[in-house]
Amino acid sequence: MSALYDSHCHLDAPEFDPDRGQVVERARAAGVGRQLVPAVDRAGWEKLRGICAADPQLRPAYGLHPMFLDRHLPGHLDELAQWLERERPAAVGECGLDYFVPGLDPQTQRLYFQRQLELAREFDLPVVVHARRAVDEVITSIRRVGGLRGVVHSWSGSQQQAMQLFDLGFHLGIGGPVTFERAQRLRRTVATMPLQWLLLETDAPDQPGAGHRGERNEPGLLPEVLRVVAGLRGETPEAVAQATTRNAVALFG
Repeated sequence: MSALYDSHCHLDAPEFDPDRGQVVERARAAGVGRQLVPAVDRAGWEKLRGICAADPQLRPAYGLHPMFLDRHLPGHLDELAQWLERERPAAVGECGLDYFVPGLDPQTQRLYFQRQLELAREFDLPVVVHARRAVDEVITSIRRVGGLRGVVHSWSGSQQQAMQLFDLGFHLGIGGPVTFERAQRLRRTVATMPLQWLLLETDAPDQPGAGHRGERNEPGLLPEVLRVVAGLRGETPEAVAQATTRNAVALFG
């Protein structure tokens, strides 16, 4: 089996502090070679850099996540520009819009998201996007800034929205939610979308698959997502593994 690329894993999360090394070893044993590790706030960038510096198979992305709005300051955007210039990470992110969680001011979210898209264009880096109950607005923002590439992770939109993103050069990140039989809309999209825009992810420690409800998710479980995706598409796991890894390497280096 080709080595898999977990295109979205929060390996720096405190949930992994007790056994991070073993988590990475289990992932390797399961055939998950590389991982993209996106930041969520300014306070975590140094820790994230250290974790990725110790292992060339882990690639960092730096950004400001919309769900942690209360931790961000406008000055963090200036610092982000300096980090991108100095560190040359794999991507900008995780950034985006979240209109699902109550109490997150939409206008403030838009300001942080817009600037991070501009920085991604400025530094010619892909962008890792979070879009919850905000897919149409995310598409509009990407189109308005222009000259971007990246992934909308944990995809939950419609096939029509997906096609708009493919036209803009964006991938869809597919993870644990696709393993639930009730996720019919998502499964239809995954079954029929062009393979060139598909990325596999865990979003660990969050979003475990159907067989692991209530457990901590980890990158070693990515083959379960692969098997479901391959089954939905009527393709071999090997073919999907090869293609999605190729897609991730082309996007993130």
